[in-house]
Amino acid sequence: MTDSAARPSPIARWRSLGGGEAIQRLLAFGALVLLIIFFSFWSPFFFNFDNLNNILIATSVVAVLALGETFVIVAGGIDLSIGTVMTLSAVMCATAIARWGLPVPVGILVGIGAGGLMGLINGVLIARMKLPPFIATLGTLNVARGLSLAIAGLSPIYFPTDQLHGAIMGSTLGAILPVFPIPNIAISMLGAALVAGLILSKTALGRYTYALGSNEEAARLSGISVVKWTNEDSSSRQT
Repeated sequence: MTDSAARPSPIARWRSLGGGEAIQRLLAFGALVLLIIFFSFWSPFFFNFDNLNNILIATSVVAVLALGETFVIVAGGIDLSIGTVMTLSAVMCATAIARWGLPVPVGILVGIGAGGLMGLINGVLIARMKLPPFIATLGTLNVARGLSLAIAGLSPIYFPTDQLHGAIMGSTLGAILPVFPIPNIAISMLGAALVAGLILSKTALGRYTYALGSNEEAARLSGISVVKWTNEDSSSRQT
C-alpha cells in the first residue's frame, strides 16, 4: 500500500480535528444571519434597537429554560416538565408575595424552592425508582400543571410589581452605558448562556456530561464513575 493510499483524505483530517462540528456551528450561525438580513429588508422596523430589545426580552425566559434542558439532553435524558415547573414556580412566587405578604426577595426564593423541589422529585423518580425519564417527567408535568391551577384558583394573581419590574426590566448596563439600555433580564440570559457554555466546554462536569450522553459504556471503560454521576447502573439505562 502506498503512502498516498494510507494517508487520510483532507475531509477525514478535517473531521478528526472537529471540522464537522465547526461547520455545523457555522451553518447555524449563518442561518441566523440570513434570517436577520431577510427580515431587515422585509420590514424597516425590524433592525432597530427597540425591536431587537423586545426580541431579547421575549426569548430570555425560554432561552434560560433551554440552557437547563441542554444539560439533560446532552447527558442522554429528557425533561418534559420544565415548562409547567416554571409555571408552578411563578405561581408560588406570586402567591408568596401577594397572599402571604412576604417580601419580594423572599417570594423569589419561594419560587426557586418550588422549582428545585420538583427537580428533586424528578431526580428521585428517575435515579432511585428507575422510571424512564420520559414517563417520570410526563407525570410531573401534569402534577405541576394541576398544582399551579389549584394554587392560583383558576384566576390571575395580582401583586405590586414595581420593585420586581424594576429588577427585571430595568437596565443596570444602561445606567453605566446609556447607549446600551439592555434590560437586566436579557443580560441575565446572556450571562447564563456564557456560564453554561463554559461549564460544558471547560469543566469536568461538561466533559462527563458529553461522555455519558454519547456512550455510557465507553465512559465507564474510560474511568468515569457512571454510578456516581447518574446514580444508576449503565445496564439499567434504556438505549
